[in-house]
Amino acid sequence: MKKIFLLFLSCLPFAVKAQGVMTPELLWSLGRVSAVSMSPDGKTLLYKVAKTDLATEKSNSTYYLLNLESNQVSTTEALNGRSFVQWDKNGMYASKGDELFRSTDNGSTWTAISTQMQEAENMKVSPDGKWIAFSRPVPAEKVLGKEIYSDVGNSTAQVYTDLNYRHWDAWNDGKVSHVFLASVDNPRTPVKDIMAGEPYDCPQKPFGGAEDFVFSSDSKTVVYVCKKKTGKAYAQSTNTDLYTYDIGDAKTNDLTEGMMGYDVAPSFSPDGKKIAWLSMKRDGYEADKNDVVVMDLATKAKLNLTAGWDETVDGGFVWSPKGDKIYFNAATKGTQQLFSVNVPGNVMVKMMPVVEQITKGIFDVTGIAGQQGNNLIVSRTDMNHATELFLTDMKDGSMKAITHANDVVYSKLKLSETKLRMVTTTDGKQMGVWVIYPPNFDPAKKYPTLLYCQGGPESALSQFYSVRWNFQLMAANGYIVVAPNRRGMPGWGVQWNEAIAKDWGGQPMNDYLAAIDDVAKEAYVDKNRLGCVGASYGGYSVYMLAGIHNNRFKSFIAHDGLFDMKSWYGTTEELWFANWDLGGNYWNKPIPKSYDQFNPSNYIDQWNTPIMIIQGGIDFRVPIEQGLEAFQAAQLKGIKSKLLYIPNENHWVLHAHNGLVWQREFFKWLKETL
Repeated sequence: MKKIFLLFLSCLPFAVKAQGVMTPELLWSLGRVSAVSMSPDGKTLLYKVAKTDLATEKSNSTYYLLNLESNQVSTTEALNGRSFVQWDKNGMYASKGDELFRSTDNGSTWTAISTQMQEAENMKVSPDGKWIAFSRPVPAEKVLGKEIYSDVGNSTAQVYTDLNYRHWDAWNDGKVSHVFLASVDNPRTPVKDIMAGEPYDCPQKPFGGAEDFVFSSDSKTVVYVCKKKTGKAYAQSTNTDLYTYDIGDAKTNDLTEGMMGYDVAPSFSPDGKKIAWLSMKRDGYEADKNDVVVMDLATKAKLNLTAGWDETVDGGFVWSPKGDKIYFNAATKGTQQLFSVNVPGNVMVKMMPVVEQITKGIFDVTGIAGQQGNNLIVSRTDMNHATELFLTDMKDGSMKAITHANDVVYSKLKLSETKLRMVTTTDGKQMGVWVIYPPNFDPAKKYPTLLYCQGGPESALSQFYSVRWNFQLMAANGYIVVAPNRRGMPGWGVQWNEAIAKDWGGQPMNDYLAAIDDVAKEAYVDKNRLGCVGASYGGYSVYMLAGIHNNRFKSFIAHDGLFDMKSWYGTTEELWFANWDLGGNYWNKPIPKSYDQFNPSNYIDQWNTPIMIIQGGIDFRVPIEQGLEAFQAAQLKGIKSKLLYIPNENHWVLHAHNGLVWQREFFKWLKETL
């Protein structure tokens, strides 16, 4: 890794030369830690560390077994080229090719238990070990010209008569993903499609996985997540439901009928008597308050455990071994912390359960791996450190690192200081603003300063650690970073979070300016060297601020930002998002402010500042015309501008070499213009 790092560095005349600070090459070379599974007795943790080979862009993973009682850790070759599936009382499961294997000696020996896994993904084995559930693509309609007409085998034509013709970074090829069941005891029994004949997806596109279906504790039922809509209805709705499929009689029932928003992540209680899931109330609002709902399976009575809590659940959750608590992580005050809520034995209880915060600190709890005694194993990051796994005491919230993949690297780096600063907004509210200072910060000096505009728009600006929008790397290049928790971010109450809808270019822009104006009062901020950067809604924010900033900023960088709201509405895919956040379409009367007052392209006459525009070629969320329109307008106005076009990237940058070019061009542009 050191040789590769030096090779890349030698090719970079504009790279950071100082020793002991983060660089793009070092950032991409960090180990990426993730929990894989707990052993069924709770004594051992299987986890992996993935590292990117910067020469080949390939990711190589090393697996480790950690004894949670002795703290001894060792590498393991147990999987031996297989893909891990699960680890339960029946053994460890893994797949390779068309086969599913089981090991009853922690991976020393393996036995094939099924050879019916062709094209299988997201495999799960029932608690009794008799059934395998998995997803697989199936044909739903013919959209390819060569399938419609048998004599044109070389045709690349695609024919569509309804919406949902592309999603995220892939065109609809006429296939959907279904859940299948295979018998372990009777391997000659044909694999069964439990959604046969339905033109719907499970897991959900574009990011659904194994969390979208689960076996009941008695192995008699599969519960799966599905939005049973197609075409225009699908493109404008977030109403997923939980469906129960009875393996015995092959009957399907809607468990959440009448619940109109997202219902996802079903999970049975340890005793099998209850099921919990994450639920949103409103159809079409993808960033609605996310609650934990629990149902008594005998009575079908439901209880929203977090209804009285003024925040929103982030990601998944886990049951306690006794089934009397649920643990989850959520944003709060610019961080993500671990929380718990009691699960009443009788869900008809009149008194609402109280949500309790377990951890506190300047870090993000990003996931929960499992429970070991009175401790939870969680993943944790902060703005100076990539993910590691921690043992968390559930009584006092104290945390102890149990993985150390990048300790040696960080021990040799000069880290940044991060402070949460409270700023008064233009409407008299208090807004939390993260300020990240360069390593060896000297308040007697003046520093160029970047206003960072978060995407989402309703995503938390917390202590996250990104391989691209990395505050540690920005600070290491000598910049102060100002990152406001502007309107529209969770962690500051539901009302604050929802305030951005239909007001994209209004108060959130004032929040940005209030943040940079407040920090710019400090003597160490060079007011003549202020920049503004962001992606997605953050890119929209950059385009918008470019027209209204009144010469505050000297340079802009926008990645996959929304430039013209009419053309964006006409080309994006998830229309439920556009309809909710923009207030409808652009032919509505009266026309929503989003297409007029809050449309960045309407302010192009006021652009006068250098701008770099970054655009992914297969980004269907914010399609390519947005970046091209902005660049062309800037060029024709004679504004110093640059287009960084990455043909094979979607809304993100996932390839290491593209990521290195992104970061090199990012800092090169700032050096030229700031």
